Amino acid sequence: MSFHSRLQTGWRWSKSRPKHVLALLFAAVFVAANAWAFRHAWVMTHFVLQGETTAKPENLSTLEKIGVVFTGITIERPQNGRTPSDLGMPFETHRVASSGKNELEVWHSPHAEARAVVALFHGYHCSKSKLLAEAQAFYDLGCSVLLVDFRGSGGSTGSKTTLGVHEADDVVAVCGLAKQLTADQPLILFGESMGSASILRAIALGGVEPAGAIVECPFNRLTTSIERRFTAMGLPSFPFAPLLLFWGSVQHGMNGFAHNPVEYAAHVTCPVLHLHGEDDKRVSVTDATEIFDSLAGEKRFELFEGVGHESYCRAQPDLWRRHVAQFLDRVCAR
Repeated sequence: MSFHSRLQTGWRWSKSRPKHVLALLFAAVFVAANAWAFRHAWVMTHFVLQGETTAKPENLSTLEKIGVVFTGITIERPQNGRTPSDLGMPFETHRVASSGKNELEVWHSPHAEARAVVALFHGYHCSKSKLLAEAQAFYDLGCSVLLVDFRGSGGSTGSKTTLGVHEADDVVAVCGLAKQLTADQPLILFGESMGSASILRAIALGGVEPAGAIVECPFNRLTTSIERRFTAMGLPSFPFAPLLLFWGSVQHGMNGFAHNPVEYAAHVTCPVLHLHGEDDKRVSVTDATEIFDSLAGEKRFELFEGVGHESYCRAQPDLWRRHVAQFLDRVCAR
């Protein structure tokens, strides 16, 4: 049978069975959408050893956005470019076991007259060296510091992230190390973005009991965070965001739909300093307020005008230092 004859036969068949054709089209779209979501969930949570990291959505051209839609993003495994010694701080390197056979690299900078120890946890697609400015500020304020690489980043093992779900286990592991190193000092947890979400989860579900916590720009729900990324790309979030989160959950053996810092906050009774940027496009002020309102203990909310989803310590160092110093004075005086 010639190609033309086959084409005619197929056309007649499709005209005589419209319901079958619609069913096949629906199945094809369903399979394609899930394959697309699986791919995007994978590349968002698995770092590559080599490759140029895709720019933030707002920095992409229209043509580049189209390419990302079809191929997904590329995220190079985060590395540490500097150490505390570059800022004149003494430090020693420790390694601590976490869940999933992961091993974390931790830099400890002991202060000779420490009034507290601060453990710092970085955000998504970052490493501990990104928090050196904050670490130096805490050190200058009389604190020993622990700088932590989450699993998949810097000197720690692995090459993937779960956006704060399993990273909460890393927080628990580092808190155990902090007790071994500085048993007589109050422990303060500091986190940026994903690091903040990990801290809140570790306190709510991991049994961690710090003397206080400083959280910067935690997302209220993982679903909201993913939806915002679609919005930044100029794409509808439904049904793609739920599909992406579903397949990400399958890939990592977790329930991403239940990863909600706003719910963790209701179980956080230690003093909390919640810092947020007014111009944050990833986490709105409304999202941040929802988390703050849920916090169960003593709390304080400070808004940084004209600042986005970035380091507040570097953006407005004097204001950041003032808020943090006041918080440390209150917590350490207890």
